Amino acid sequence: MFDKTTIRDIDPKNKNILVRTDFNVPIKDGQVTSDFRLRAALPTIQYLIDRQANHIILISHLGRPKGQADPSLSLAPVARKLSLLLNRPVTFIPHLTGSLIKDQIDSLPQGSVVLLENLRFSAAEEENSLDFAREIVHSTSADLYVQDGFAVIHRAHASTAQIPQLLPTVAGFLIEKEVTNLSQVLQHPKPQVTVIIGGAKISDKQPLIDRFLPIADHILVVGKIAADGYVSNDPKIYVAEDFRQDQEGNKLDIGDLSLSKILPTIKYSHTIIWNGTAGKTEEPGFDLSSKAIAEAIGQKNPEYNQTIILGGDTSGYVEKLLEEQPGASLGHVSNPLEYSLISTGGGASLEFLLGLPLPGLDAIN
Repeated sequence: MFDKTTIRDIDPKNKNILVRTDFNVPIKDGQVTSDFRLRAALPTIQYLIDRQANHIILISHLGRPKGQADPSLSLAPVARKLSLLLNRPVTFIPHLTGSLIKDQIDSLPQGSVVLLENLRFSAAEEENSLDFAREIVHSTSADLYVQDGFAVIHRAHASTAQIPQLLPTVAGFLIEKEVTNLSQVLQHPKPQVTVIIGGAKISDKQPLIDRFLPIADHILVVGKIAADGYVSNDPKIYVAEDFRQDQEGNKLDIGDLSLSKILPTIKYSHTIIWNGTAGKTEEPGFDLSSKAIAEAIGQKNPEYNQTIILGGDTSGYVEKLLEEQPGASLGHVSNPLEYSLISTGGGASLEFLLGLPLPGLDAIN
């Protein structure tokens, strides 16, 4: 199912390992407000620590600073949060290239974890500059490269497409998990197959509907797409037919009638792919249907079902729901919601499912 080399195929002992992560996380008042993507990276980082890598140097982007240093988009808060999650120091270096990085890394003890500054503070990252990639490799004295930033593998950037030209490159556990789960629903889905499509723009979602129409038993259209009047005569496609409205009459969530038809379909399906919330979840009172759908999917045992959550808004909503479960902050939940995959990749996961080129995945040796 996954045909690329992974970190299991290398010996990181005594080597400097450069790791492309996806730490594009929300930050408010200098604090990380959701550590979902940080926790998704932990298995790869811990594996390298346990196998006595010399130094583990993490690189990532954050936001869209357009090639300019923006203090509000610094990765310094990420280093602080990651230190807590790993229960060990993470050294933040506020640079991307240069002798200062090399000197500081060389001075650290074996097994140290380092995080460099936001890759997109340099325009050369998005310009896919080979020279920039070469400077990063030289500054970190990297011996091996681990690509584990699934959310950016659809981008031809210096850290996804050029560094692999300079170093032996393998996939981390996150990329392996994402690709394996997404491949499985395409190649070996468990019947019945239900795809739930929501969100705002039908132009973004129609290719996904077309892609899954031959595979799916049911395609359920919800969210603003349904509210705006999406129509289909295909018997496989059900479009939500009633809505919860605000005082101005705006349709901000699907209604109880639609939900009564959707939930039984979820119950009897063994493969479920959900992309796009059912309503405007950020508005109080209009996430009722999304919550019901998330709970219905999450109550299905991933051991016997394939349950995939896709898209930034949908994954973010479900992750927030998990964090709000009673007992979640204490690490114990009586009846936890579980999913096969809550994808960290918005555009990347969709482009993978649509069979589009993924430069970062293709570049893995």
